[in-house]
Amino acid sequence: MAVLEKILDVLPLKEEQRRFQRVRVNLLGRYMLADRREFPCQVLDMSPGGMAIIGPVSGKAGERIVAYIDHVGRLEGTVIRVLPNGFAMSIAATARKRDKLAAQLTWLANRQILELPEDRRHDRIVPRNPRSTMVLPDGTAVLCRIVDMSLSGAAIACDQVPEAGTLITLGKTPSRVVRHIEGGFAVEFTRMQHPDFLEENVTGP
Repeated sequence: MAVLEKILDVLPLKEEQRRFQRVRVNLLGRYMLADRREFPCQVLDMSPGGMAIIGPVSGKAGERIVAYIDHVGRLEGTVIRVLPNGFAMSIAATARKRDKLAAQLTWLANRQILELPEDRRHDRIVPRNPRSTMVLPDGTAVLCRIVDMSLSGAAIACDQVPEAGTLITLGKTPSRVVRHIEGGFAVEFTRMQHPDFLEENVTGP
């Protein structure tokens, strides 16, 4: 990783550097190559115009990439430089999408959520309506109760406890099971929630 970070410092994306502010991050996700193979990845460096990824397969310069990054969502682009243990890719997006991505990166950086455990990132609250529904990967809907929640995750009480790492939908919110707790489990939202819409997106049927 140190080698990749050193190269990023020595060989910045010149065009991108002029147009966008790059942010050091530590985000997990997955990416798909042009042949539709998928691999887990870690993003070390991102701006609205591109990002640097650590992954097991680098792809080729010019190859189209589709990435799904935690807290950010789906991004498309092409490999612009192959790096040790990864690659740098452009991000193809409209001006509106770039503005949104810039706001998300600012949000992440300002709150330092990338360096803190999930339960320290944001204040946790108890929802007015704790009832919710989780949808499992096979489409099964299961009633559950939200013990507490924050902008980045929630603690769930439920008789049915998915395995850690399982992707579920909690209310309207895509989430990942991160650990088991007494009487249930904890999830991390795949995208950080806006405080004005948190309860609306997470609770209810």
